[in-house]
Amino acid sequence: MDILEVNSPALEKEFLEMAVRLYKNEENWIRPLDKDIQGLFEPETNKLFKQGGKAKRWLVKDQKGNTIGRIATFIHPKWKEKQPTGGVGFFEAINDSKVAFLLFDTAKSWLEKQGIEAMDGPVNFGERDKWWGLLVQGFSPPNYNMPWNFPYYQKFFEDYGFQVYFKQYTYMRPVQGGNFDAKMVERANKVLADPDFSFRHLTGKELSEKAPEYFMEVYNKAWAKHMGKSLTLRETQLMFAKLKPIRDPRLVYFGFYKGVPVSFFINIPEINQIFKYVDGKLDLMGKLKFLWYKTFFPPNKMLGLVFGVIPEFQGKGVESAMIMAYNETFARHDSFPYKTIEMNWIGDFNPKMMRVCEQLNAKIYKTHHTYRYLFDRSLPFERHKIFE
Repeated sequence: MDILEVNSPALEKEFLEMAVRLYKNEENWIRPLDKDIQGLFEPETNKLFKQGGKAKRWLVKDQKGNTIGRIATFIHPKWKEKQPTGGVGFFEAINDSKVAFLLFDTAKSWLEKQGIEAMDGPVNFGERDKWWGLLVQGFSPPNYNMPWNFPYYQKFFEDYGFQVYFKQYTYMRPVQGGNFDAKMVERANKVLADPDFSFRHLTGKELSEKAPEYFMEVYNKAWAKHMGKSLTLRETQLMFAKLKPIRDPRLVYFGFYKGVPVSFFINIPEINQIFKYVDGKLDLMGKLKFLWYKTFFPPNKMLGLVFGVIPEFQGKGVESAMIMAYNETFARHDSFPYKTIEMNWIGDFNPKMMRVCEQLNAKIYKTHHTYRYLFDRSLPFERHKIFE
């Protein structure tokens, strides 16, 4: 076997295409958009490089010159851990542990030379909401920007010595039908009876101009300390701008107390139900296909991107009231096109959010593992800290 660093346009293309060949007979795999992956490794599109981040990619070739494995490794400039920690991701390999271990060894060696002492994987050279974790349960088609992999990958990671750092759950429930927890309904009704509270989706200028501001206010109070960074208004404006081509205003929902935003429930149509037809390309033909299927065969699944309540109102029924209000406004009506909702990326270190999903009578539909490998095998292993 030969290990090759990806350092040319031809090898960059091969990094993408080898996955297509590997999964050619797997009906549940959906080819990611090429630009979504390639863009992560280009300084022009990934600002982490300008902040000191580093990334490398490798391919493994057999004696006949066929590509039989790939891996990326990276150093995220903002990861702050007890020990300097890097990441590996975009791992693919034939069912051969020798190939997998060669890839892991290559990544580990490069990280060690950079002064790194541990590696997480499979993860993304960017935010946690994309390409993060190894699928170990629920091998149905992936949601947009979520990984799908063969079941045998789990044995590769665990036999090599990776340990579960945290688990990520995807919960699912039907949009119509299905009961809510009785205690949840009771708490929600108390909040809904209070005239100081209001819950609504946004339209017109409020959606285009105020939604980023509302989101920033709630996020920075509810999530920033857990995620390690606050969002600026410019960042949230860019985020909402990127969502605009696929946005459904009915899926962007906020809660207010005396007119001040205190909660949000942000969803999008599950666009992998459309992207599966474009074969990884958003060229002219890919865009035409996207518009065709979006118009005539729109998604029937909604994907929960993020849910938040500011700390002062957590545990007081606001989250329950927001869900109940949303259900009454949209979800229970026959004309609502979405049949199921998946709440993506609920870490097992976030028991509060897990309880919210359970109160919705949502069930765990998929499980991903994020692993950590300590280079010094004598050190004690610690799992991800639980959110208080």
